[in-house]
Amino acid sequence: MDIAALITWVITALGGFYLLGTWIQRGGIRQQQTGASHLPAPVVFGHFALAAIGLVVWIIYVVTDKSALAWASFGLLLPVALLGFVMLARWIPVHRDRTAVGAPAAAAPGAGGTVPAERHFPIAVVLAHGLFAVATLILVLLTALGIGGS
Repeated sequence: MDIAALITWVITALGGFYLLGTWIQRGGIRQQQTGASHLPAPVVFGHFALAAIGLVVWIIYVVTDKSALAWASFGLLLPVALLGFVMLARWIPVHRDRTAVGAPAAAAPGAGGTVPAERHFPIAVVLAHGLFAVATLILVLLTALGIGGS
C-alpha cells in the first residue's frame, strides 16, 4: 500500500505542479498586490512546500519502513489538505464567474479589471488533483495504521 500511496502522491504532485505553473505564468504572484487573484501566495506556496516535504518524508519511509515517518507524512498531509480546501473554496467563485451563462471566458475580471490567474485552471486538472489527493491521504493513513501491509 505504501507504493500505491507513493504513486498517487506523485500523480497529485504532477497536477499540482501544473496548477502552480499556470498560476505563476498567468500572473498570480503579481496579482497579489492588486487583489485580482483570490489565492493568497502564502497559502499557495505553503500548500506546495508542505506537500513537497511530505512527499520526501514518504519516500524516505518507503525506503526505511520506519512507522514514525509514515505518521509524520500523514501529519504533514493534514495542513496540506486544509490549505487545499481553502484554495478550492476561493477558486470555485472564480470558476463560476467563468462558466456563467452567456459570460465569455474573460468576463467578470477581478480587481483592477484583471482576470484572476486561477481562472485559467482546467477543471479536469483541479478535479483530478483533488481526487488523487484524497486517495493519497487515505492510503497514507491506512499504511500508517498498518492496514494492507507495507
